[in-house]
Order: sequence, then structure tokens, then C-alpha cells
Amino acid sequence: MFNAITHHSIYVLDQDEALDFYVGKLGMSVAQDVDLGFMRWLTIAVPSDPGREVLLELPGPPATDEATGAQVRDLLTKGAAGLAFILSTDDCRATYEALRARGVEFTEEPTERPYGVDCALRDPFGNQIRITEPAPAGAPTPTPEEMAEHFGR
Repeated sequence: MFNAITHHSIYVLDQDEALDFYVGKLGMSVAQDVDLGFMRWLTIAVPSDPGREVLLELPGPPATDEATGAQVRDLLTKGAAGLAFILSTDDCRATYEALRARGVEFTEEPTERPYGVDCALRDPFGNQIRITEPAPAGAPTPTPEEMAEHFGR
């Protein structure tokens, strides 16, 4: 039936500031930047994976009414949007250091996990992003119980 997820959207409060962060600091590329009249269709992608785009969407019209958009903006700035996405890397620690040198602020340093090494950050709007270096091929897949134990749940 389905063969791919091509687009995912996250809310941002300012699309130009989002470009500065995602393209300027994280090194992603602009996939599409189109003025549709009623909205700006602005997508980014990892340069090595251009078939998967993230829409940087403003909360409010045309997707919702202005009152709902205001509520979404308030929740977003509090970090309530949850995990936006996970970026994969071959070397989490080196990526962490390179991004810190570009001024990216992290909420969690690289940490050994049952599934590899990962770290966390928030974009300027409160979206949570994780960067993961997967465990080597052939490493055992952690069970749900091991994951819960590792995260203290």
C-alpha cells in the first residue's frame, strides 16, 4: 500500500529564523521554498536524503484558526510538542562537538544507550530533536524492558 513517508511537518514561530537554525547551524538544505499566497511552503531535508522533507510550518491559518494557532505557539515554546524527529549520524560525539562550535545549544550530551549513542537539543522554538549514532550492526536489539530500565521507567 504505502512505500515511503515523504513529508513531515513541525511548527516553527518564524520561518526565516528556522532556516538560519536548520540550514545555517545544523547543515540541512532547503528542499522547497514556495509562496503559495495563503502560506509559505518551506521544506528542509538532510542533503544525503532529499526524498524526506520536513515542512517548517507556522501555527495558525490556513491549518487552524488564529485562536488555536496561539495555543499551539504557547505550547510549542514550553517544549510540549514532544520529539520532532531523530537525525542519524556515524559519529554522535563528533557531530555534537561540531554543532556546539556553531552555537547549537544541547539539552543532553552524547550518552551511551542500549541502541547506540545519542544526544538531544531543542530548536529555537522548543521542538525536541535527537541525534543518534546507531549501535554497530549485529549488536543485540534492546528489549522494551531494557529500554525502560535504562531510562528509569
